[in-house]
Amino acid sequence: MTPSRPLAVIGAAATLIAGTALGAAAITGGQRDGDQHPNVALITSYAGGRLSTCTATLVSPTVLLTAGHCTAGVSGRVGATFESVIAEQPASDGSPPVPIASSPAGYTDAELAAAGYLTGTAHTHPGYSSFADPRNWNDVGVVVLDEPVNDVAPAELAAEGYLDQFTPNILNETIFTAVGYGTEVRPAESGPQNPTPQPYPFVRRVADAPGQKLTEQILQVNSNEKDPRGTGGTCFGDSGGPAFHADHLVTVTSYSNTQNCRYIAGFQRVDIPVVQGWLAEKFGVTPAG
Repeated sequence: MTPSRPLAVIGAAATLIAGTALGAAAITGGQRDGDQHPNVALITSYAGGRLSTCTATLVSPTVLLTAGHCTAGVSGRVGATFESVIAEQPASDGSPPVPIASSPAGYTDAELAAAGYLTGTAHTHPGYSSFADPRNWNDVGVVVLDEPVNDVAPAELAAEGYLDQFTPNILNETIFTAVGYGTEVRPAESGPQNPTPQPYPFVRRVADAPGQKLTEQILQVNSNEKDPRGTGGTCFGDSGGPAFHADHLVTVTSYSNTQNCRYIAGFQRVDIPVVQGWLAEKFGVTPAG
């Protein structure tokens, strides 16, 4: 399985440069998450001198699970916050909603601590193919936090092969819940009314999407909020965020097939041996039960 337009839309991280958000789209449709998923965090880091944000999920007191393209090439430290609302509106001085490092080499612990963010180190799955090999997609990464999070319950990782129960007919009738940070895709309050990324409010959002296709590596869903079976889907800015089924974390957001994120979205499976083996052996993360 290969996305029809991978290079145009595949890196679903919101990227910010010199305090300006660029192409930061997120959940299409859906609604504010509020306190529904307190174990889903915003993560922020630098890669190649560029500041970017992604979404991640606490899967143990010290481990955040995210996408490989959110951790690949990261320099410096990674910051994380579980705040549901990052910013309702732009700051009066034009500063970005997340901390800015003093150097393109990335964050320091002191810079993140001053902003009230947790600190951690990025790790990328050794088999991450940078989207070159659909049979070995492995778009998975983790952030290992310096200190355990004791006031948030980790999400429950789905057991190995969990998604295999969904045959095509069942999959098309099954709803998956996606969670992520970033800007909402919607018409602007004035001017042209085509749905476009709106940078504020910068909040955690949630949407339900029906299954569309399943491969050995990828779950695809229909992310159009006009689909009567669901409420929306994911887009740029939601990378690494979870999709849940029956409270089981089954995937992380990987890509979208269209620029306006209103058709097919692709999620990296985390219920497969190549992912679960890495999580267990390197980080001690295993499915509950």
